[in-house]
Amino acid sequence: MKTLLYILALSSILFANADTASCKKCHPLIVAEFETSMHKKSSIYEDKVHKAVWDLHPAKAKGDYKCAKCHTPNATTAEEEHEGITCISCHTIMDVEKHAQANKNVYLKKPKTFFSAEPGRESQKVEYKQVTSWFGMNKTTVGSAYHDIDYTNEKFYNGEMCMGCHSHKQNSHEFSVCTTDEAGAKDKKSNCITCHMPKVDGSATTVVKTKQHAYHGFAGARVKPEMLSQYVELNFNNKQKGFEVIIDNKAPHNLMTHPLRVVQLRTVLVRDAKQIALKTHTFVKVIGKDGKPSMPWIATEVVKDTMIKANEKRVVEFDETLKAGDKIEVKLGFFVVNPKVLKKLNLQDDKELTKFTTLKSTHFNVE
Repeated sequence: MKTLLYILALSSILFANADTASCKKCHPLIVAEFETSMHKKSSIYEDKVHKAVWDLHPAKAKGDYKCAKCHTPNATTAEEEHEGITCISCHTIMDVEKHAQANKNVYLKKPKTFFSAEPGRESQKVEYKQVTSWFGMNKTTVGSAYHDIDYTNEKFYNGEMCMGCHSHKQNSHEFSVCTTDEAGAKDKKSNCITCHMPKVDGSATTVVKTKQHAYHGFAGARVKPEMLSQYVELNFNNKQKGFEVIIDNKAPHNLMTHPLRVVQLRTVLVRDAKQIALKTHTFVKVIGKDGKPSMPWIATEVVKDTMIKANEKRVVEFDETLKAGDKIEVKLGFFVVNPKVLKKLNLQDDKELTKFTTLKSTHFNVE
């Protein structure tokens, strides 16, 4: 009885000030992954790109930080603003309201109750309770003393719970500065969650052992981009005059959805032991005003859009005529921030952001 009271008391203390440290006690692997994610680093204190944009935003002088609803959704104090998104931020999303400017998360307010997804348990709600048998002689507990789990929220199975923050964002000119195709948040077998949170080895909890758990580092351009590479294929087609490299994007969204990202295809012709660098092809979506690039809050139009689209096979043509024995080396990669914007954001000396990250590379032999 004393042990039970201790657990309950500890539970109330933990969730009075719930944060990732509380969750780590039972979910160490998940929290370790989460702490490397851009969700965890979503605040201006940890995301240098977000901070650089905010530093230039005219609303900063007024202290009107409207990004908070997604970047620091649970913050009520200055200290909590450093935490960014927390475990509770996502696991209490009950519904998503759709609006023209940006969608809105509707959070469950029931204490110590979290949504989760587990195939086969879609109709279950696990609540902590004491079960008696043998006329009260045998007493056991069901569920976790720390929180209840609701497996019935369909949005946690089809990825729609992500659409509160990742669907779209309009600026004051009613222009969408970023958009993600919501078609990727409808199918239970393949959606935002199954791709960005794939099953990986390791137990989800220390309380009940499992062989695998959903990856909580949230794979993307800045964390484990290699996971994206499995949705991209590079193919080659030699012609009588010139040749083609085909980029097959199997993802249900643009290869890169953030307006600051830049994708490049770098190609090298190897002939007679000599390497000849061919034209670099760049794929980008540039937003701006009056035909010129601008910061997101000023933008009113898409100035240029060559980004590889969802489920698109982009054919890139080269004029060079090949001969037997040639080898074509191709490398598809990206910059987290468009190199042309780095100086404007005062990030030109940042090694991570000036680095070209390879997403996929291969070579083709010409016969």
